[in-house]
Amino acid sequence: MNIHTPEIDRKPSREEAAAALAVLRQWAGKAHDAEIAELNPALVGLAGDAGVAPYPALRRVYPDDFAVDTVYKSTLPDLQNGPSSLIKGANRAIQHVGISNFRLPIRYRTRDNGDLALETSVTGTVSLDADKKGINMSRIMRSFYAHADKTFSFGVVEAALDDYKADLGSFDARISMAFRFPMKLESLRSGLQGYQYYDIALELVETAGQRRKIMHLDYVYSSTCPCSLELSEHARRERGQLATPHSQRSVARISVELTGKTCLWFEDLVEMCRKAVPTETQVMVKREDEQAFAELNAANPIFVEDAARLFAEGCQRDGRIGDYRVVASHQESLHSHDAVSVLSEGETFAAQSLDPKLFSTLFHVG
Repeated sequence: MNIHTPEIDRKPSREEAAAALAVLRQWAGKAHDAEIAELNPALVGLAGDAGVAPYPALRRVYPDDFAVDTVYKSTLPDLQNGPSSLIKGANRAIQHVGISNFRLPIRYRTRDNGDLALETSVTGTVSLDADKKGINMSRIMRSFYAHADKTFSFGVVEAALDDYKADLGSFDARISMAFRFPMKLESLRSGLQGYQYYDIALELVETAGQRRKIMHLDYVYSSTCPCSLELSEHARRERGQLATPHSQRSVARISVELTGKTCLWFEDLVEMCRKAVPTETQVMVKREDEQAFAELNAANPIFVEDAARLFAEGCQRDGRIGDYRVVASHQESLHSHDAVSVLSEGETFAAQSLDPKLFSTLFHVG
């Protein structure tokens, strides 16, 4: 039978606790490691730093035979899905939170060459309510992988988006898939062929219950300055002076909302761009091709404003395209700066502000 006296039962004062802690640390400073190791682990941290390990000795061999069961999983901490009391910062909803650039091979249908398996960089995001701490990022990957072995279609991506919206309890969501699409390009006169690679990205975006299917294409071409061309010809004509107009590698990012009932193939969008601005950079050339390219540029001199309007004209004529945006950059050889333009149609791409680094992403090294 245990008898507690009032002296034992009373709560120690702060001063008494501080004195006890000082005694513990004084002892730890003179004790051997073996003595310290026998301490209750909860007391080790209180003993201070003088020769005291902050934790007891732990095993350093990976446990190959350890199996996780349901009971063990239930004990694992889950801070991302914690209560709203753990939220840091402003109590605001987040429009997009998720993962970027997880890569896997995806099979795509092509208009001319059957299916192609291409390495694809996937970005998946969802909206997050103001009162939710976070999301389980791996669920986005798991949802996408569940459909990744199927040949791409927007129907397949919609199923993946539905899955992770349901898993994460979100109202808006987005999937983006970026890859390099190969097309065989024939030289202008020699008959040589080589593969041109096009940076393409596909997006499925759901906002406020409305879904939009979007395709982005980077088209790389040569632009000869019309003003420089006329000045060069003036020098030849008036003074017999050899002169060359300046031209440069240029990039246009064409973004289109897919609204038609029939498929807009990757090849279709490339060919639309090639028809609008035919001076696409070449893959394989001999001397006759290089001469032909010079003639082609002379026949199609173009300011960056012209480029934006020509690409826009192609978009307007295609019934499979709804809203669109053209971002063009002529990376000049005359100046140390670039000439740029942005032309958009419709609310999908409407924006008052631009990403400060938007134009620097339109730089292609081949």
